[in-house]
Amino acid sequence: MDALAAAIEFQQAMAEANRDQSDDTAIVFRIGLHSGDLVVDGDDLYGDGVNVAARLEAEAAPGGVVISRTIHESVAGRLKATFEDIGSLTLKNIERPIQAFGVRWEAVDWKVAAQATAAPSTAAIPPADATLALPDKPSIAVLPFQNMSGDPEQEYFADGVTEDIITELSRFHDLFVIARNSTFTYKGKAVDIKQVGRELGVRYVLEGSVRKAGGKVRITGQLIDSKTGAHLWADRFDGSLDDIFALQDQMTTSVVGAVAPTLDQAEIERVKRKPVDSLDAYDCFLRGVARTHELTRQSYEEALRLFYRATDLDPGFATPYGMVARCYAYIRGQNWSVDKELEATEIRRMAARVTALGRDDALALSSAGFAVARVCLEDDMGTAMMDQALSINQNLAVGWANRGGISAILGQHNAAIEQLSRALRLSPLDPEAYRSEAIMAFVHLFLGGNDEGLAWAMQALAHRPDYMVALWAAAGGYAAAGKVDEARKLMPQILRLHPAMRLWSSQCSALAISTMVAPSGCLSMAISCDCLLSARGVLAALVAAFGLAAPLVRVTFLLARAVVEAFDMTWTLR
Repeated sequence: MDALAAAIEFQQAMAEANRDQSDDTAIVFRIGLHSGDLVVDGDDLYGDGVNVAARLEAEAAPGGVVISRTIHESVAGRLKATFEDIGSLTLKNIERPIQAFGVRWEAVDWKVAAQATAAPSTAAIPPADATLALPDKPSIAVLPFQNMSGDPEQEYFADGVTEDIITELSRFHDLFVIARNSTFTYKGKAVDIKQVGRELGVRYVLEGSVRKAGGKVRITGQLIDSKTGAHLWADRFDGSLDDIFALQDQMTTSVVGAVAPTLDQAEIERVKRKPVDSLDAYDCFLRGVARTHELTRQSYEEALRLFYRATDLDPGFATPYGMVARCYAYIRGQNWSVDKELEATEIRRMAARVTALGRDDALALSSAGFAVARVCLEDDMGTAMMDQALSINQNLAVGWANRGGISAILGQHNAAIEQLSRALRLSPLDPEAYRSEAIMAFVHLFLGGNDEGLAWAMQALAHRPDYMVALWAAAGGYAAAGKVDEARKLMPQILRLHPAMRLWSSQCSALAISTMVAPSGCLSMAISCDCLLSARGVLAALVAAFGLAAPLVRVTFLLARAVVEAFDMTWTLR
């Protein structure tokens, strides 16, 4: 009861303090209240109680209070306030629905002391000039992280983390990032996030704090929509001070890796709400990206239409060209190809446009390079484009995922593991993480790690049950481990996704390959996953299995494969 009374008194005091303030200078808060488990860790508080209260806060009106049913049951009839049942709310990252109530009160019942009504000083707030128009791409300002260590000497560390985050976010070609000199004018000042958004002309604001104690440091951050005040993301990162510069790099990478995908998703959700007839090139690009996440033949057809439309609306916008190429590569991976010659031709055309327009566009270069290597088999050109992309932006998660996929195809297994691990670390909540997980499964299987490979395959299928590559990885893993019955259970789903697939095996099942003999299961794995990795992946596995010379194996295999396909024969090796 005391908590709610304090919340009402606070909001009433702010309302009176803001009475003579303009909209630009008024400071307005939302409050959410919940009673639940609380964990105290030094000066930090977290747990279910904090998580639910934080989500309820976003549901409150500016200057308002929202409470959970737990609080409502404790205070109903005991305070001079009324309660409006908002209903059961589905809150982000909260597993169960939360019944919430809006709190209403009469100002006459909640008089505040005179000293509380004094208007807050506005000296710390920069003057409000004309509102800047938002850029035509996601825009973000990183406010100086607060030094919470109590030691003024540690200001350099907090400032260094902020500057590094600004620098690394600036590497994303599709982000508009406010320069350090502008954001640091807010250092040490109490500011309103909405006002920051207006003054700097950005939609998103990242703020945080740095706390050092003993030999450890903790960085917290939160990403806020400056238009609505909604919190889009919040997290904390802990580390040791053994190597201060390495730690600063690690923390920066962690924050940027979490923030960038959140920005992408927020922009996608924003564009989904726009009328179709008002879409510009960037809107079409974002809608295309959203459709690729659905992973159906129809969604990819629609994604291609949107990406092509983006290139028509803005021929100088390089990223959609790369995404067209990437779409065709994924269409090939899902066995949805209609005209393979046309697709390869389009990939080469898109790659040429990216090379001409997007020399500084990491996403465009990586996407086109992946398709060139994966579909057109032009390894040197494809890997060069992907490596160039990573030299531009080392925090591009999809860039590392693409590079890892091609490394796996080329038989560079250790490099693939390192690259795919980096992709997953940079973007742990990525909606397309299943792609990296499926390739990781293949790589471990190639190296003889059946248990690890199966674990990665099952993780990929848990995220995307209809992903063909993950199904092949699971089937190949079961087969390599001698669990043929388990492998066969996957065949109906594989055939449903790819009805025209021919079955290569003496048992009339591509998965019944337990009779094949090869060191560490490499050969078995390679044959079962040919539709993914193409002849080159099989050759790499053959070389790994038997130590054969790659050129000889390549010629021998391609000839044998041509005969098998020409006569529609089954493939048998004993």
